[in-house]
Amino acid sequence: MSKMSDVIRKYQNEILSDWMKEMPEGTRRTEFIGETEFRNQCTQFLKALAEGSRDSDKAGDLSASDWASMRDLLAEISQSRVQLGFTPTQVATFVFSVKSPIFSRLQTDLGKDPRVLADEIYRTSLLVDELGLYTTEIFQRSREEVIRLQQQEMLELSTPVIKLWEGILALPLIGTLDSARTQIVMETLLQKIVDTSSSVAIIDITGVPTVDTLVAQHLIKTVTAARLMGAECIISGIRPQIAQTIVHLGVGLGDVITKASLADAFMIALSRTGLCITARAA
Repeated sequence: MSKMSDVIRKYQNEILSDWMKEMPEGTRRTEFIGETEFRNQCTQFLKALAEGSRDSDKAGDLSASDWASMRDLLAEISQSRVQLGFTPTQVATFVFSVKSPIFSRLQTDLGKDPRVLADEIYRTSLLVDELGLYTTEIFQRSREEVIRLQQQEMLELSTPVIKLWEGILALPLIGTLDSARTQIVMETLLQKIVDTSSSVAIIDITGVPTVDTLVAQHLIKTVTAARLMGAECIISGIRPQIAQTIVHLGVGLGDVITKASLADAFMIALSRTGLCITARAA
């Protein structure tokens, strides 16, 4: 058994008390983590540290089975702190700050042999540093996953498909169209066509700031996909500037119907479904 593991088991309560007391401000954030929960996390950490380092030959191999509890604990702590808005520094400091109380207890037990003490402090420092880096990596990956999911949700929210009338859908687009968003737009529109058995879909680009060759290609792909599902597409929101840009770029929208406003496109859609709007007699 390594000396650090032996010291942690022997002085666990003292190390726990000093660690929680000396931990830098902001590492815990009491507004999010209560006293009981925080003490429990620290206790589990010390137990996992003692368990992982008990075999001195495998103490530095975090992939070993002895470190399974520690890996699971650090993953849980990192992921929960991502949701609570912690910074990478705050999460890493949680691990690094355990050094001081452990060093103090090593000094108590090994102070009579400076050479052994220095060697054990060095090995302990390297191990805790590795755990801190591992925690930071897990935190970063967890945060990237949260950001990716948020971006996905924003894309889905920014591409709502509205049922204007029986058999008529509208897809108002706001912002720039790129490949990723076009895929979301296409999937959302096609699914809505299937769900509502609609025959006409209006793609309104009033909120699209500019239309270049790439945006035009994305629109054509969406229209083509909708046609394969048996629905006709009408593009509305063609402003004078956009019309000039499309002509200047030499982009052909084929036989796609285009209108200046959503109202005009809706009238065309009604006629395509055999409907019309008439004024009520006075």
